[in-house]
Amino acid sequence: MRRIALLSLALALAACQRAAPPAAQAPVKETYDATASADARRIEADVRFLADDLLEGREAGTRGYDLASLYVAQRLRAIGLAPAGEDGGYFQRVPMLRGVTQVEGNGFTIVRDGAERALPFRDAFLPGINFNEPKASVEAPAVFVGQGVYAPELGHDDFAGVDVKGRIAVMFNGAPARFDNDRRAFHSSRRTKAEELVRRGAIGVVVVQTDDEEKQSPWTRSAGNWNRPGMRLRGEDGKGIDTWPKLRVTATVSAASADAVLSAGGRTAKQLFQDLRDVKLRAFDLPGTLRLASHTAITPVDSRNVVARLAGSDPALKHENIVFSAHLDHVGVGAPVDGDAIYNGALDNALGIAVMLEAANRLAHDATAPKRSVLFVAVTAEEKGLLGAEWFARHPTVPAGSLVANVNMDMPILLAPTSDVVPIGLEHSTLQPLVQQAAKEIGVSLSPDPSPEEVVFVRSDQYAFIRAGVPAVYLDGGYTGVDGDAKAIQDAFLRERYHQPGDDLSQPIQWSDAARLAKLNARIGRLIADAPQRPAWNAGDFFGEKFGSKAAPTP
Repeated sequence: MRRIALLSLALALAACQRAAPPAAQAPVKETYDATASADARRIEADVRFLADDLLEGREAGTRGYDLASLYVAQRLRAIGLAPAGEDGGYFQRVPMLRGVTQVEGNGFTIVRDGAERALPFRDAFLPGINFNEPKASVEAPAVFVGQGVYAPELGHDDFAGVDVKGRIAVMFNGAPARFDNDRRAFHSSRRTKAEELVRRGAIGVVVVQTDDEEKQSPWTRSAGNWNRPGMRLRGEDGKGIDTWPKLRVTATVSAASADAVLSAGGRTAKQLFQDLRDVKLRAFDLPGTLRLASHTAITPVDSRNVVARLAGSDPALKHENIVFSAHLDHVGVGAPVDGDAIYNGALDNALGIAVMLEAANRLAHDATAPKRSVLFVAVTAEEKGLLGAEWFARHPTVPAGSLVANVNMDMPILLAPTSDVVPIGLEHSTLQPLVQQAAKEIGVSLSPDPSPEEVVFVRSDQYAFIRAGVPAVYLDGGYTGVDGDAKAIQDAFLRERYHQPGDDLSQPIQWSDAARLAKLNARIGRLIADAPQRPAWNAGDFFGEKFGSKAAPTP
């Protein structure tokens, strides 16, 4: 889940309802490399099953996902890991609400200067999925609030000079480029912005796509999947968790229609786009009112995490747990591309799951068991907002205070031989020297994040553990090519096949690099497990200070 423009509150879009079976990809020619190592072949075998058309993209809450979770549970059983889910099994139930935008009943009307202008549904705007009211509408004055960021510690307030109480906040995605990476990541998150808007009394939100976002992720791609389901966690009362009901209606507007919303008082959308690049945005009241409406079908749905445990050997330390995580879901079935409607998710994240399984296999067959215990968690609904990881972090199947570290795997882009890996978030905790030691032993170099502006540290499952106070690292594929420019190949994938049907088994996945990544993961896990002290946040670390107190050690 990375490198797509951060679509904030309004773009939990929904997956396709279909009356006919989805169009499948062309048959992938089977190959067999007799020279491949056994670990590389195991990884390949897992990916070939999980990314097969049979599983129809593994969307959370579907039969395809259930088949994938059953497969992973039995692989963990075969490796020799004990079940660590609920009721003595490998599964942890994750209750959710499923929301699907309906074709009728959505509206976006600009009432200004005595005239009304209605933006066309899908072509110009998409309503956010409303998990609180099937039918909702609001008309109110609007106020432009830059990127909706309030960071007084950095001297930044996008709300300066305006009042959003009882109004609709109009804003761009992201956070100011001048912020350091940590604070930029935190303030870019949908959750942070929603909480601030609710605190200030906003009743609606409109996110306007910029021209830069349009270049990176064309509007037509999202609009083509306008009815893809969104999901939120479901509480015991049957209501959604983190759904912010005070924000009555949300919507996203295309860059092509930005002028209709933003141009007023001599300002133009083009000027504001440039002000965003120059970090010169200022809040201002928009004239007239906005009339927004949404229509959502809301139903309860359950999915499941898969949880297994390798018991530690040390009498004192075995009660502490290291968590390996990778998301098992993908985005399912959607708008056909070149006749193919199945979004297989081979790299995102069948490959991450397969690497985690091989790391589990390595650790389980070490000559001696690790001192601390190790959990392996294949989580659901990452693509819906990190929901499976959030549920596990809030309701772990082991004592919450026993979680000492998280090692996450998400979408390693291994399409060309490389000599490195990218550890995201390494600098935040005492995990750093352990990861560096493991990399040196395995013979792989560690490269910095090539795109820190993408704030991926808060955009995959490790962030759920970070919010629970658990130090974490996210291992990504490298970009230092052995035979050529691996980064150019990565960029082409992100531009052309990420969250598209083209992320399938026809890609030149480097199985040997995946095996090396699994070996590195296993070694990192071993070093964390055998270290005398549990990992700790570095002194003065932003995330450690904000969340670290939540992870109380087990008495």
